[in-house]
Amino acid sequence: MSLFDEYRLNMTRRHLLARGSHLLGGAALASLLGQDSATAATASNPSGVPLALTHHAPKAKHVIYLHMVGGPSQLDLYDYKPVMQEWYDKDLPESVRMGQRLTTMTSGQKRFPIAPSMYNFQQRGECGMWVTEKLPYTAKCVDDMVFIRSMHTEAINHEPAISYMQTGNQLTGRPCLGSWTSYGLGSLNEDLPTFVVLVAQPRNVEQVQAISARLWSSGYLSGEHAGVSFRTGGDPILYINNPPGVPSEIRRKTLDGLQALNRRTLEQLGDPETRTRIEQYELAYRMQSSVPELVDLTQEPKSTEELYGPDIHKPGSFAHTALLARRLVERGVRFVQIYHNNWDHHGNMAGRMPDQCMDVDQPCYGLIQDLKRRGLFDETLIIWGGEFGRTIYSQGGVSKTNYGRDHHPRCFTMWMAGGGTKGGTIHGETDDFSYNIVKDPVHIHDFHRTVLHLLGFDGERFTFKYQGLDQRLIGVEPSRIISELLA
Repeated sequence: MSLFDEYRLNMTRRHLLARGSHLLGGAALASLLGQDSATAATASNPSGVPLALTHHAPKAKHVIYLHMVGGPSQLDLYDYKPVMQEWYDKDLPESVRMGQRLTTMTSGQKRFPIAPSMYNFQQRGECGMWVTEKLPYTAKCVDDMVFIRSMHTEAINHEPAISYMQTGNQLTGRPCLGSWTSYGLGSLNEDLPTFVVLVAQPRNVEQVQAISARLWSSGYLSGEHAGVSFRTGGDPILYINNPPGVPSEIRRKTLDGLQALNRRTLEQLGDPETRTRIEQYELAYRMQSSVPELVDLTQEPKSTEELYGPDIHKPGSFAHTALLARRLVERGVRFVQIYHNNWDHHGNMAGRMPDQCMDVDQPCYGLIQDLKRRGLFDETLIIWGGEFGRTIYSQGGVSKTNYGRDHHPRCFTMWMAGGGTKGGTIHGETDDFSYNIVKDPVHIHDFHRTVLHLLGFDGERFTFKYQGLDQRLIGVEPSRIISELLA
């Protein structure tokens, strides 16, 4: 036997044993129970997922994850600390800092002057959530949201922190939350990807962070679960349209030839990635008709602009991507990831924060109201937040009208809405300096486990076999479901 044939047979046997360990038992059970019982065992629940594939009935059918890249300042948005006005330009007490490691941006400072927020806050809604004056639209829907003011992480720099927030690990190369969702729930629309990524263009680009496809990689999961990135200008997906002079009949014939070659490779090697390639070619062909209709906003009523704001007509703006997110979940896409950059406010907070808030404020409000009026809010989980928070002390100089803030992993604020969450909930507290958590800490693994629970999965049992281990999004350290956030 040649080495090639031996490799082919070994791969096939390995896949059979790994993926078909319960095949005979399932067949025997079906024959004992009868066809009707076997069909009932895979009956779909309201999320469109066979009950056999989830650990319990899910509350959320879709996820729209709005990631504010750079780390929004909780102190200037949601974590109101009025007592800090009395501490202006005083040094942060060592009893508060407690030797926390610093980034290289501020580790050389001789002092750490406290910079109270320059913005006014008001309590809004029946829940009484304090919200900055820069988010007037968001303030109108706080009773639809759950606020977590006690998020914390171990990562202090952007690349590992964003990876940690998205994949549950500071090292890149693991599947992200969107990929796990695709793996667990599958598709509701054969003509669109299960997991779509949009990168919004901020109006202020003073200090943007690198965003790469590593963040929406499927890691060790099958390639079909990776995010599909839609461009914000020109064709949403490169090469989705036929080249000039190439009719659809020729494109179809070309794909048929490629499929025949791929199927032969699949028969020879039994490699599941080849099957993924076959399916992705076919999906790309079907998207030639589904994507142009998806991104055509001309049929949207005037009321849509009133909800999201006039920026919906600017391709690539946050408002435009938020509206596309609604249109995607409306058509059955499971997970939509939106990245919005330039929240890394090391300096010039006065010049940058208003622009950032203007970008996201009305579109977030519009997205919630739009999902409500279309009956999608209760089944769509919206997540808003960054990878860490910002420090109470100023980076560099400080004044009452401008300052900068360094990275702060010990506490930051995120919010969620819809998808089985308990609107109007305010969870967790920080000290007077918004530096340390004093009540109800929430780690990233707790957050991920709670999201998985809303999607119908037990985070401890939701695994994928890789390198001899049962890999999990939540890792191996203890975690808990934040039950206080659930409806």
